[in-house]
Amino acid sequence: MEMLRRSSVFAAEVFDRSPTDKELVSQGKALCRDYIHSRLNRAGMGWSKPEHGLAASGGALGEISSVLLWLGDELEYLRPNVYRNVARQLNITVASESVVSDAFLAVAADVFSTGGPPPSKSSGVTWGKVVSLYAVAGALAVDCVRHGHPAMVHTIVDCMGEFVRKGLTSWLKRRGGWVDLTKCVVNTDPSFHSHWLVSAACAFGHYVKAIMLYLLREK
Repeated sequence: MEMLRRSSVFAAEVFDRSPTDKELVSQGKALCRDYIHSRLNRAGMGWSKPEHGLAASGGALGEISSVLLWLGDELEYLRPNVYRNVARQLNITVASESVVSDAFLAVAADVFSTGGPPPSKSSGVTWGKVVSLYAVAGALAVDCVRHGHPAMVHTIVDCMGEFVRKGLTSWLKRRGGWVDLTKCVVNTDPSFHSHWLVSAACAFGHYVKAIMLYLLREK
């Protein structure tokens, strides 16, 4: 927990300037930890109290985490079956670190590559897809802990960091960093809200297609 607190404090201190790639990755991992801990607590399997999370700590990163959790709630409410039992949907065992990491990264790559070039070119990236990936991470982490493999939480967080580093840093820099996510809820322009809903709806289809591609790849 102390390591998580220090990394979160570090991540929160860099929002007053243009973030570096390393900082964007660190922030992405801190957000992933908080998202996973929130989902574990909701499932009654958490080992940290909600008041110790980023969302309750205040600051810029805490605000971003609150928005991410809220948007994740919206996705999961709209399509509850999509973001549950992810391991079963992928037909994987959560006992193997390599299987969990390979499956998560493969799904992530397929989600972000749908409809455009590879994610390394920052093409086809939307906040809807980003939030969808965090929802997948949270659901997969719940599966891992439920089946007695809590250490896989760290694997999933590391995988998120790796994907952010390889596929999202350029896109995030162009948008001013993770703080741009807060515009999804503070922007009062109806067209912007509609864009988020369309983006979220598309994320469902991309995620389902990614699962099918992964299953076909494994055959």
